[in-house]
Amino acid sequence: MSLVNGLPAHVLLVHFVVVLVPLTAIAVVASAVWPSVARRMGVVLPVLALVTLASVPLTTSAGEWLEEHVGSDALVRRHAELGDGLLPWALGLFVLAAAVWWTTRRTSPSEQTGNRSASVVRIAAAVLSVVVAAGAVVDVYRIGDSGAKAAWHDGYSKTAKGSGDGDD
Repeated sequence: MSLVNGLPAHVLLVHFVVVLVPLTAIAVVASAVWPSVARRMGVVLPVLALVTLASVPLTTSAGEWLEEHVGSDALVRRHAELGDGLLPWALGLFVLAAAVWWTTRRTSPSEQTGNRSASVVRIAAAVLSVVVAAGAVVDVYRIGDSGAKAAWHDGYSKTAKGSGDGDD
């Protein structure tokens, strides 16, 4: 994917990733911590994580195309390197979302609270979900920050152009 309506596709697709990764991270953690949330979300949880997972390689592929069409400098290369690291986090979110959904739908609420082994599994899933979700969100932030720096480092003036003396 290269251009959408004359704009680089990466510029548009990145917005999906920036929204979907944190949203999926919150949903996975909430579902892992509170089985009632997982039951209410149902199949939406793994579907959301799957859409998130699919958006990452689409966005990085479009980013690779864009990288070939802009002047390469250290900031662009850094952004591209960071972007390549998001896929494992998105995959982790998907695997955890599917596991939480699968285990929640297979057990009743009373089995989840009364069974010691179910409690241990739920606690492990919750801890793992928090770790993967935090990693994914921090990675998205780092990637976005590096992308903004690459795109805007020389693209604007700190003073407004043509603003007169500024007493408006």
